[in-house]
Amino acid sequence: MIFKQFYLASLGHASYLVGSEQTGEALVLDVRRDVDIYFKEARAQGLRIAFAADTHQHNDYLTGICELPVRGEVQLLASARAELGYQARPLGDGDRLEVGEVVFDVMQTPGHTPEHISILVTDRSRGDEPALLLSGGALLVADVARPDLLGGGEQTRKLASEMCHTLQEKILTLPDHVEVYPTHVAGSLCGGHIGSRLSTTVGYERRMNRMLAALGSKDQFIENCLNLENLPAVPPYWKRMRRQNQAGPPLLGVLREPPPLLVSDFQKTRDEGAVVLDCRSPEAFGGGHIPGALNVGVGSSFPTWAGTVLPPGTHYLLVLEDAEQLWDVCWELLRIGYDLPQGWLAGGMMAWRTAAKPIATIPQWSVWDLENRFEGERDLIVLDVRQPQEWADGHIKGARHITGAELPQRLSEVPRDVPVAVICGSGYRSSVSSSLLARSGYKNIFNVLGGMSAWKRAGLPVT
Repeated sequence: MIFKQFYLASLGHASYLVGSEQTGEALVLDVRRDVDIYFKEARAQGLRIAFAADTHQHNDYLTGICELPVRGEVQLLASARAELGYQARPLGDGDRLEVGEVVFDVMQTPGHTPEHISILVTDRSRGDEPALLLSGGALLVADVARPDLLGGGEQTRKLASEMCHTLQEKILTLPDHVEVYPTHVAGSLCGGHIGSRLSTTVGYERRMNRMLAALGSKDQFIENCLNLENLPAVPPYWKRMRRQNQAGPPLLGVLREPPPLLVSDFQKTRDEGAVVLDCRSPEAFGGGHIPGALNVGVGSSFPTWAGTVLPPGTHYLLVLEDAEQLWDVCWELLRIGYDLPQGWLAGGMMAWRTAAKPIATIPQWSVWDLENRFEGERDLIVLDVRQPQEWADGHIKGARHITGAELPQRLSEVPRDVPVAVICGSGYRSSVSSSLLARSGYKNIFNVLGGMSAWKRAGLPVT
């Protein structure tokens, strides 16, 4: 058996290729949208991609599963409970797919979503014991996937109850040695406390997973799942992903090359309504940027925050630190459902500055600047945009808490008549949020570089 994991840190996503050395056929699971990576690996291993499946219809990214049959003779597989707008062979609980020495046994494992499946893999060249579980979101490293993404409290409670059954009656009945490879891994917001390792075993999770420790009491397990304060806020673009994945995302076809635009053309396109997405660091953005630009720096959480502040279906332009970043940025945006940009600023901010175009700034404060200014009174608001658990673990007394994910919908709660100092964990998310406030007309914004990490290390008080 040939096995390969593909880890995409920016989405906390893992996908898999499992191939038979006897037949040369392979299955790809939980397919990301840039599918070239799977064909490249298949070529290197002398394999042909013959099958593809998603464990569930994801909320956090667009699937690339519909791209595969365009490239070759690939049979699509799906949960028999899935409601899909494309053709796929339905798989029910107990169904089996045999590919040479590799056996794929389908387990219906609802909880994270109603249609969720996991796939138990046996390598008969080694023996008849199962080797690994491709668990999707049924069991994660140090966690289980959240059941609250599809509706209100009643639906969440129902899915939490189904997850309890999935874990007790199916996954935890497997031998301890079975390796577990989830789809949602480090960096994903589909869990509250996902561990940093990219795989685990059934036995280790049975002993060490705190969420599983509550399984002795179904009611307690459900209540733990319903404790949303322990879960990260959901980015607004997630609401669009599942619906598009059920329908089958539009095929990408041949992607055009986003053009480099001279300053005059860039400005004209911006003036016609295109949003400027500045992908530079918070420090660079704060020191000088195009008025009205949104700042989401290239990094490990770029798609999450771009999807939070960039309106859906909008025309947009890029400002890059380095032209080599262009296609990395484009793919991050394509994976979450955006079209390609209208273009990017040739020569970067240096070209804009030397063309004598207007420049805006957002003052950057150190934690000492903030401490000296903030007296807990109404002359300054400290806006903390971190996740709920980060806030609960310690925050500045008198600060206001609105997660960055919720800020686009809750802007009206931020007063406009007083200065606002925005803080997160390091200065990255606060720069995203500061740029959103500035674009929305707020005039007196400050971004706290170093964030609460620097505040705590400086020994400043938290509550």
